[in-house]
Amino acid sequence: RLVGVMSELNAGLFEIAGEGVDRAPDDPGLRDYHVRLRDLAVETGRPVTFGVFSRRGVPDVWRKYLGLLDETAAAGGRMFAQVHSRSLSALLSFKTQMPFDRLPVWKELRALPLAEQRRRLHDPELRRRLIEASGARDDRRTVGAEARPADYDWLLVFDSVEGPHRTVAEVARERGQHPAETMIDLALAKDLDLFFLQPVANEDQDYALELMRHPRAVVTFSDSGAHVSQLMDSSLQTHLLYHWVRRKQAFTLEQAVRMLTLVPATLWGFADRGLIREGMAADLVVFDPETIAAEMPEVVDDLPSGARRLVQRARGIAATVVNGEVLLRDGKHTGALPGRLLRGPVARRA
Repeated sequence: RLVGVMSELNAGLFEIAGEGVDRAPDDPGLRDYHVRLRDLAVETGRPVTFGVFSRRGVPDVWRKYLGLLDETAAAGGRMFAQVHSRSLSALLSFKTQMPFDRLPVWKELRALPLAEQRRRLHDPELRRRLIEASGARDDRRTVGAEARPADYDWLLVFDSVEGPHRTVAEVARERGQHPAETMIDLALAKDLDLFFLQPVANEDQDYALELMRHPRAVVTFSDSGAHVSQLMDSSLQTHLLYHWVRRKQAFTLEQAVRMLTLVPATLWGFADRGLIREGMAADLVVFDPETIAAEMPEVVDDLPSGARRLVQRARGIAATVVNGEVLLRDGKHTGALPGRLLRGPVARRA
């Protein structure tokens, strides 16, 4: 009914979380869900969109979603997928979250101030208890960017942006240690300022590239800050320009810029932006294609009540211009506040 009203108004799009992403490709329930989405798009005429990612646990289900996009288009509906330029990974650290935080002995430690945690981690008896507890069976269901139980073959030492990143299992074998002890020692060596990557989706970068190349996919993804201390996705665009354009040459610079500007603007119904043209919105990012790259993420304590969040900056961006005014210059805010809330077509007509 809600989408039917959107159809009557000839405005808006319908976005839904990707239900069924963990189902087997031949699950009949998945097909039923896809048919309902297809029919919704065809019958209402409104665009339908959702996120699509590959997952190592169900490696082929994402292809079913790409097939749904083509099937819907053939039936006269509009549907597009939101895809990511890299893996989706939870960022783990002693400053944010660790895979063991729900285990009683770990929970007791993690409730302490960081400096006290650092001191206690040198206590041999506590270390023994922490390592022993880390092997406890953990069958809890995790959602979103919450830390999963430790799978050391898929826990990566995130000591540089681009990598290659070694697994905790590899490093532990070299050291002759339990993997949990390796994580403790590596973190202590960096004064607890070390991240571990725990891939949640898009683990296979060949699949990520195939998803980005689909004609009905748009390279964008955001959960509006729902996981600010767990995920760091703000480098999605920078990663596309640095990794897939400059490093891998999978796209031309022109293709990538179009993927990040005109394509999302068009799909979301903003006809006044996405191109550099007289009369269009004066929103620009001035960058050097030879140097643009993401920096390492950081943990900052600047949310209300001192809550923590992750930030990630970029190099190679000279300026960000909004409504014709420079908002950021060389990564520093100028003090200007030229932005305004973007409204959909119904609000613009009112």
